[in-house]
Amino acid sequence: MVRPALIMLVEDNEDHAELTIGVLKNYSVSNEVRWFADGESALNYLFGNQQSHDDSDSTLPDVILLDVKLPGISGFEVLDKIKTTPKTKRIPTIMLTTSKRDEEIARGYDCGSNSYIIKPVNFDQFRKTIANLGMYWVFTSELPKPVSSIPQSTPVATKDT
Repeated sequence: MVRPALIMLVEDNEDHAELTIGVLKNYSVSNEVRWFADGESALNYLFGNQQSHDDSDSTLPDVILLDVKLPGISGFEVLDKIKTTPKTKRIPTIMLTTSKRDEEIARGYDCGSNSYIIKPVNFDQFRKTIANLGMYWVFTSELPKPVSSIPQSTPVATKDT
């Protein structure tokens, strides 16, 4: 049995957010989708309890769907913070955007994105893309356990020949 997934959606376009949430729920891809309309609120959710020294991973998402173009803090800045923080670096983070610019695709991967998906403008294609994305990341791909429950990996020693 597949455990319920918590998906974090960071998307400033309300129509795109509602459509994405609806498709994910329709295909039973997740138990819960938490939507954030900007980078600042997403970062506050992920890292806002720093002063409490609570390292609990109970509310961390299993997968993050992250738009590139967000008001205020950009998707790339959010991605960089996620991927450079030990508590969140293993969370699969997918850039989900309308931007097809080669430099933005490269930057997404350079910042540690696990995938870069261009949102189709056609409604049916958008729906299929989101359904496939959710099915892959929740049902097909093996998701990592929270960082605190698994020891950090250590480099493998190699023998010089």
